[in-house]
Amino acid sequence: MVLFVLCLGIYSVNVLGNALLIGLNKLDPRLHTPMYFFLSNLALIDICGTSSFVPLMLVNFLETQSTISFPGCALQMYLTLALGSTECVLLAMMACDRYVAICQPLRYSELMSWHTSMWMAALSWGAGFANSLLHSSLTWSLPFCSHNIINHFFCEILAVLKLACGDISLNALLLMVASAVLTLAPLLLIFLSYVFILTAILRVPSAAGRHKAFSTCSAHLTVVVIFYGTIFFMYFKPKPKDLNLDKLIALFYGVVTPSLNPIIYSLRNAEVKAASIALLRGDLLSRKMSRFPVVP
Repeated sequence: MVLFVLCLGIYSVNVLGNALLIGLNKLDPRLHTPMYFFLSNLALIDICGTSSFVPLMLVNFLETQSTISFPGCALQMYLTLALGSTECVLLAMMACDRYVAICQPLRYSELMSWHTSMWMAALSWGAGFANSLLHSSLTWSLPFCSHNIINHFFCEILAVLKLACGDISLNALLLMVASAVLTLAPLLLIFLSYVFILTAILRVPSAAGRHKAFSTCSAHLTVVVIFYGTIFFMYFKPKPKDLNLDKLIALFYGVVTPSLNPIIYSLRNAEVKAASIALLRGDLLSRKMSRFPVVP
């Protein structure tokens, strides 16, 4: 019951906060830029990613025996893996956007056109879902002839592979390659982008100018540190004797981290804060409604 109340509260913050970011992006013309377009995609990923497993997990917290159907498990594994991979690539695309904005400001509108932004977002979604389709197909083609108890709070791919009674060496190899391509490669791109960004910021003569330049990417950098920090803590720490610790870390990664993104962008971004205040005052809605005058 304690976990149910805690996770329900965090999930509600996640859905409401990220839905608010998407709504602000639609309502406020000042946020109609590639940066906030990518942010809306990130918010949508966070909503869909947590919604793919949290509602059933909440129900299972109240049940004596937690169960999931075979098709439901397959869909859950596909969606969680697809959306997690998509977020890795999208964060790298957001870093590229910040690089162009700070290091090539005069060519920003040319290099980061809406056409380019749409293709970058489509590449992120396509890479994530294609990667998940490959792993899901290979996983569910394996024979499952032993017990059917998944030692996790959702159908995570590694937990499902442990139930297979066939050879999983190909699955393990492809997972390692995919992790390098879709996790480490985007991280390297983010790192290189911020090396160039920090170099450009340090060349700005005034302190106010440096602060303004860095403030445009500080929220994204904070999200990247939390996202990748949790991933590396999950997969590169020594194996604990208590497997419940791994589950709690995975729960933090899957539920808590997505709910932090709207909070970070609201607190560390002046334009999002201004749009939120305008929405609370009713200015955004009245401005939107004024575009549709009623003709008697």
